[in-house]
Amino acid sequence: MTVVSRQGCHLCEVAEAEVARICAELDVPWEVTDVDADPELRAEYGDQVPVILIDGREHGYWRVEEDRFRAALKG
Repeated sequence: MTVVSRQGCHLCEVAEAEVARICAELDVPWEVTDVDADPELRAEYGDQVPVILIDGREHGYWRVEEDRFRAALKG
């Protein structure tokens, strides 16, 4: 589970906090990837951050939809 994020992005900070809380409750590991550190990610997601990736596939962007996110993590 990955949050594609950007430094200084308020929406990213909010999404990371929500993901951290939910993943801790469900015992799911997650990581943050800086969109600006990877040219491919920047080209694909530069205007959409934060982007939530589950198993490498785009789950959503800009905001965490908690019920949908929990359901996807539970599989």
